[in-house]
This record gives sequence, C-alpha cells and structure tokens, in this order.
Amino acid sequence: MRAPMTEAIKPPPQMTGCVCEQGSARFTEFETRDVGCDETEGRFADVTLNRCRTCRRTWLRYLVEYEAFSRSGRWARGLISEAEAEAIRPEKAVDHLNGLEWYLYGGSYFDGIVGR
Repeated sequence: MRAPMTEAIKPPPQMTGCVCEQGSARFTEFETRDVGCDETEGRFADVTLNRCRTCRRTWLRYLVEYEAFSRSGRWARGLISEAEAEAIRPEKAVDHLNGLEWYLYGGSYFDGIVGR
C-alpha cells in the first residue's frame, strides 16, 4: 500500500521553521566564530560556526572559492552539536557535513540556487 502524500514530504529531522533553515538567511541572522582554514587538497576553505540569533542552534559553515575560476564559489551549512562544535577542526568539516542527514548548500557554482 502506498503512503499518503503528506507522509512523503515530511520536513527533514530537526526542522523548526526558523529563518536559519533557509539558505537565503542573511549573515546578520547569525553570530559567527572562526574555526579556521581547511587546506586539504588545496581547497583553502573558510570554516566558521554560526549561531542563529533566533533559535540559538549552531551551524557549521564551509565556504570555498577558487579565485582562478569564475563562478566557482560554493558553501555548505549544516547543524552541529555544541560538543562537536567545541572539538571541530577545519580539516574535519567536510566529513561532518557529509555525515549529516541534510545540509544547505549554494553559491555561484550552483547559479545562485540553494538546495538541501
């Protein structure tokens, strides 16, 4: 038997409806703390922790851009627990994001489209 349509489009876990769950959330919605630069494989990506000013959840943000190539900028932002945030190192950020059920991504590489 098929599941009703409403069950098929449930939001991902941990969704609250807060503005921080939108890829279009402005940087002013967050308090930001620098984690460092991930130099793995020459990426030189900026890694930051962003705490939402509204719901107080913490997000790990990964931003990389290759200056020699136009439209190469891309970012990803995913939830991270307080304990994980205290211990995260820049070179482990990609592994953390890849281990999540979902994260937001976007940037010029994706023609400005934000996805989940």
